[in-house]
Amino acid sequence: MTQTIKTGDHVAVLDDDIQGVVVAIGTTISVETTDGFVMEFDPKELVIQHAQFKQMASNTGDIMAQSKQLEPPRKSFASANKRTSKMIPAMEIDLHIDKLVKNTRGYNNYDMLNIQMDAAKRQLEWAIHHRKQRIIFIHGVGEGVLKAELETLFRRYDGIKFYAADVREYGLGAIEVYRFQNGS
Repeated sequence: MTQTIKTGDHVAVLDDDIQGVVVAIGTTISVETTDGFVMEFDPKELVIQHAQFKQMASNTGDIMAQSKQLEPPRKSFASANKRTSKMIPAMEIDLHIDKLVKNTRGYNNYDMLNIQMDAAKRQLEWAIHHRKQRIIFIHGVGEGVLKAELETLFRRYDGIKFYAADVREYGLGAIEVYRFQNGS
């Protein structure tokens, strides 16, 4: 049985303790989670929460309690409590070139991009090794080249999702990387 996911559908992520509402559909599906984050998922990772399940959950006022009664227990990587999620400190990495080198004289755009990407990869590897769950990469707005390269880099890693960082805090020039805690 195939499912057709539409904007506004309530969905749950199959292998994670994440639920939310579909806000956009493209090659990936954007879901605003119950924690207020917008995350991208492959359509195969999502399942629609059917009306009877939503009704049953609304009767108790606790969708998480209902899902735990209907499904076998599984390891959760994050609490459904919004305050707990917000309290996870984010590691911030500023990739502005003037923060990485003392003087840019003699560097062309290609050289500077390589310096920024090397720093991003090194910091991401460090964060993964040290089990940091949230990492903010500040790339600036510019022409979008660094942002596109960062997204390409992040797609190479399993167990992470990335999305625009909080615009109120970082403007349009930052990406938040969320690393799932899966016990490894």
